[in-house]
Amino acid sequence: MSETPVRGVDVGSETRCAHYRTDLDVVAFKFACCEQYYPCYRCHEAVTDHDASPWPRDRFDESSVLCGVCETELTVPEYLEAEYRCPSCDAAFNPGCRAHAERYYETDESLQ
Repeated sequence: MSETPVRGVDVGSETRCAHYRTDLDVVAFKFACCEQYYPCYRCHEAVTDHDASPWPRDRFDESSVLCGVCETELTVPEYLEAEYRCPSCDAAFNPGCRAHAERYYETDESLQ
């Protein structure tokens, strides 16, 4: 298991979980409500007793995305600019995460 704690349901060594287990599911997101990493929003729902708060735009200069392969922590802008690949180890990230982006970090849509 990684040095950085990642909470969730059946979390593996590269941050895959019971909900998302493909080769590309190697990223975890920190939630602002509890300052903890989870592989997905469904894991957060399953193991916490509070509503999730996405990472706020005014904290985008702080690391809040974790590569499950090499444990590099990224800021949201670094994650978005990396085009679904870890800039440190080149591991591919799941582009499908974009469908849930507003659950992980503030987006233009989540601010409306």
